[in-house]
Amino acid sequence: MNTNPITPETLATSVISVPPLARNADLSINTAENEKMIRHLESGGVTTLLYGGNAILYHIALSEYARLLEMLAEVAGEETLVIPSVGPGYGMMMDQAKILQDTSFSTAMILPTRDVVTPAGVATAVRHFVEKVNRLAVLYIKHDGYIDIPHVKQLMDDGLLSWIKYAVVREETADDDYLRELVDTVGPSRIVSGIGEQPAITHMRDFGVSSFTSGCVCIAPRLSMQMLRAIQADDFAKAEESRQFFAPLEGLRNSINPVRVLHSAVTLSDIADMGPLMPLLSEVSETQLDEIREAAVQLLSNN
Repeated sequence: MNTNPITPETLATSVISVPPLARNADLSINTAENEKMIRHLESGGVTTLLYGGNAILYHIALSEYARLLEMLAEVAGEETLVIPSVGPGYGMMMDQAKILQDTSFSTAMILPTRDVVTPAGVATAVRHFVEKVNRLAVLYIKHDGYIDIPHVKQLMDDGLLSWIKYAVVREETADDDYLRELVDTVGPSRIVSGIGEQPAITHMRDFGVSSFTSGCVCIAPRLSMQMLRAIQADDFAKAEESRQFFAPLEGLRNSINPVRVLHSAVTLSDIADMGPLMPLLSEVSETQLDEIREAAVQLLSNN
């Protein structure tokens, strides 16, 4: 596992994959199937893995967190950067910080929540987490009002942030005053587009952010990496051609549920058996499974 400090160059090197987490029938972590998922990503040139929402770490038990970290460190390739997540509750993230203290992970992402938070409170929580874990944190901005830009600037100026995952969905991706101000205030090199392939071209071309995160990269890593390289080369026609291959599966993720659809898609494309979803989530319907299988297999065929 790559444990080097994360730089803007690190972020630009790879699509930042956000894989699901494979579990056994009894909901214990399935090491063998998670390794299959990681090998598939690595075989397509992906060198950064971010375990967060798609891995359903919102619902992970504190009692299994150390085992998760141990498993990820064991199965990741030597050049693969792995970023776990913590939270979203304050007490949970501080307890997880104690566990992370004794590991070599470069950073951890703080999962966002809309509930019972204020911008100043979020900034304080990030500061406390970084002080406890003794390494920089990834700030995940997913909702309007979660944290304001002056607080982000203070966290960045104080050297507390590794990078920022920006994932606020806009009706028009290019019309985003918050992202524009964020880029103008802290610079684009440590900001990553966080909503998959769909807005990545606009975010990278128009706002200058360094890379993008993706769930569907778990199906087609070579294709997603091809899209990243095309954007970086200003070949936006080629990037758009690649992006279109992701549209059917991404459309199902938007219309049904991003986490549930990706979880099923990885299994249905025979990349790895993800097993059951963690409650409080539920499986998709049989009709939806047929649609997901068709889209996932088609995407894989274009990888």
